[in-house]
Amino acid sequence: MICLIVLMLLLFVINLFVGSVDIPVAEVVALLMGQSSAEEVALIVLHSRLPEAVVALLSGGGLAVAGLVMQTLFSNPLADSSLLGVNAGASLGVAVAMLVCGGSFSIGEVLLMGRWFVLVAAFVGAMLVMLLLMMSAQLMRGTLQLLITGVMISFAISAVIAILSFFASAQGVQTYVVWGLGTFSGIPLTNLPLLSASVVLGVGGIYVLSKHLNALMLGDAYAQNLGVRIVFVRTSLLFWVGIVVAAVTAYCGPIGFIGLAVPYGVRLLFRTGNHRKLIPACFLGGSCLALCCNVLARSVSDYSVLPINTLTPLFGVPVVLMLLRSGREYS
Repeated sequence: MICLIVLMLLLFVINLFVGSVDIPVAEVVALLMGQSSAEEVALIVLHSRLPEAVVALLSGGGLAVAGLVMQTLFSNPLADSSLLGVNAGASLGVAVAMLVCGGSFSIGEVLLMGRWFVLVAAFVGAMLVMLLLMMSAQLMRGTLQLLITGVMISFAISAVIAILSFFASAQGVQTYVVWGLGTFSGIPLTNLPLLSASVVLGVGGIYVLSKHLNALMLGDAYAQNLGVRIVFVRTSLLFWVGIVVAAVTAYCGPIGFIGLAVPYGVRLLFRTGNHRKLIPACFLGGSCLALCCNVLARSVSDYSVLPINTLTPLFGVPVVLMLLRSGREYS
């Protein structure tokens, strides 16, 4: 755990020094120490790189914890917010906010109405998919069927988004496509408290229920004998996951594979099923992965920043292949 904390802090600091604009290390250090008044350096470091690093830290950690909860609830190591359609539900909400509203007035006006509008739309879309998954979980006994259901939900939502894109304005479509590539940049400091509160509240709510997550790993019957209210606990966990996923998706786009790769890696590293340890470890691991991807995205080119979703599969795909190759059941 200490190594993960040190690694996260190191990557956070690296994010302040790396970017498309080459700034000497001494100037950045002087600015952080309050010994520099260069406006250009302050604008780049404090108003661009610092918010990006904070957003990457919060988003990566939140998605990793959400993926851990999904894997535990559905007893499937391949279950995460993207594969089960929760990301798609949030994307549908954002698509309605951007494409439908963008067809009647400029998308800039939609965003200036406040991130609240996009956040609420993403949350509603994510929660609708969550409710549909819960209903499917009651009807289907096998986890494979539930996973396929999530994939089918994603396909159906993609079709609806395609229809909305067909009738939307060109400006709305362009903005939505750029948003869908995923990025940790472009979020002003004034909007960080809302994202921070959503992620901290969601992860905190999940951690409070960590004892119940440990009981659910033993099976519903055993957990019920321990006094766990199965329906209430599952609904509460999905509610907190929905808050985290909706907030991150609304601000950064549908970031994939972090919620899939990190929980598996953390379990291998810690070799425990205790969620009191796994939840903070997944948050730290997800933050490290997101911060690393953000550094790579800004290091590839001096003129542009790569979308985050072009880098996260490089980490997530090997994890999926390892799971398929091992052939082991979730435990």
